[in-house]
Parts: sequence; C-alpha cells; structure tokens
Amino acid sequence: MRIPIGLSTASVYPQTTESAFRFAADLGYDGVEIMVWADAVSQNVGAVAALSRKYGMPVVSLHAPCLLITQRIWGADPVAKLARSVQAAQDLDTTTVVIHPPFRWQRKYADGFADQIAELEDKSDVVVAVENMFPMRADRFFGAKERSAGRLAKRGGPGPAVSAFQPSYDPTDVGHRHFTLDFSHVATAGSDAMAMAERMGDGLTHLHLADGRGASVDEHLIPGDGTVPVAEVCAALMKRGFDGRAAVEINTQNARTKPERAAMLSRALDFGRKHLS
Repeated sequence: MRIPIGLSTASVYPQTTESAFRFAADLGYDGVEIMVWADAVSQNVGAVAALSRKYGMPVVSLHAPCLLITQRIWGADPVAKLARSVQAAQDLDTTTVVIHPPFRWQRKYADGFADQIAELEDKSDVVVAVENMFPMRADRFFGAKERSAGRLAKRGGPGPAVSAFQPSYDPTDVGHRHFTLDFSHVATAGSDAMAMAERMGDGLTHLHLADGRGASVDEHLIPGDGTVPVAEVCAALMKRGFDGRAAVEINTQNARTKPERAAMLSRALDFGRKHLS
C-alpha cells in the first residue's frame, strides 16, 4: 500500500496557490493540501477546483484558516470558519480538514471545540484532524546578539514554555477522534514523536511531513534533515496499518531559483515515498 502524499501550498510560500499545483503536477505528487490564507485563490473554492482540474491534481486535504495571520479570513468567528472549512472540503471532494487547537483567548470557541468537531464529523464524511502544536519560548523574543552574548543565560536560560492554546498544544490531552501529526511541531515542542504517534493511536489520520532540530522557531525542514526520527515513526505507522494521508509541509523560502525549490520539494516527496510505502 502507498499512502497518498500531497504538497501543502504552504511549502511554496511566498509563491501562489497555483504554483503549488504546478509543482505538484510536475514532480509527481498525489495532490495538493490547500492552506487557506492570504492568497485570495486559496479562499475561493471555485478557483481551487478550477486549478485542480487544470493540473489534474486532486485536493487531498484542506488546512482551515486558524493561524494568527489568518484570523480575519472567512470572518472573525472561528466556529463559523471551522464549519465553512468542512463545507469547502466537501465541495472539493476531499475528506480531511486540518485544524489547530483553539487559542487561549478564544474561550467560547475552546469550550465547544470538541463538541463542534464531533457534530461536523457526524453530519459529513469529513475527518477533522486536530494538529499538534508547540509552546512559545522566551528566546523567540530575543535577537541573535543577545543569545550569543549569553544574556539569556544570565536570566536563567530561555525561561518556561508558555502554551498559546487551550487547553494545550498537545491535542491528545483532549482526546479528539482524529489527529494530524506535524513532525516540525514535535521538534519545536521538544516532544517525543513516537510517543505522540502512539497516543494518537488509530485516530492519527494525517501527517505533515517535515523535520526540525529542536529550535525555538518552527523550522519545517525537509524530512530527514533534522533530529526527529521521522523515518522510524513512519515505519512504525506502516507496520501497524496506517491508511491515512500525508502532506509535505516544508519551508522553501530560502530557495533562490525555481529549480532549487523543485529540488527541495522533490527530495521531500522521495522521503515520503520511501517511508510511507
């Protein structure tokens, strides 16, 4: 069995949604994961469907607009945005919606989050897979000069990690039906990827293929380039009969040319093909 691997539109940022479809088709991906964000095309179901037909690339998953930078996309009400994301997934003939846990300040949304997901799943064939996140660390707010000068050490280290999510950045603390495992977020959180996959259990239905080195920022390296045992976790998942989906979600902003970006995306796909077959 081969797990379908999509290309997240976030992987081509700052290029467009159409660029992701073009790269996916040229490199042999199984489809595209749509990150709904500032690109107007990503917010327009009809426009996305047209790109899917043009490039012969299905939408394998849809990432709801739940980032800090997408707080106003599809309105300000997170309850309505989640419902709209599930409807968009149905319209695009995909069965996976990726969602982050609520932010702490979204108290009403957080209180009803698990119940809303369960209701949306009961009324559709869409899986709402809650993604593991990571805490904010104090050293993110200091520059390289301060870190190299040892000023954080004088303060007693980087200080405690603080979660911006309610009740936690680890969705297994709640016990949702379905989960997305993001390997870069595992690294940033300093979590154990294998243990998290085990906690997610049969509810793990989606993977974000990436990597990290435990930095205080979310790196989204090519899988295999960091310190997370991505290959080992994938092997364990395949052994236990994982039959979900995956999306490559890496940072290619440092690519200076189209061939350089394509090479990064191709290498990530090769990793997925090798370890998810």
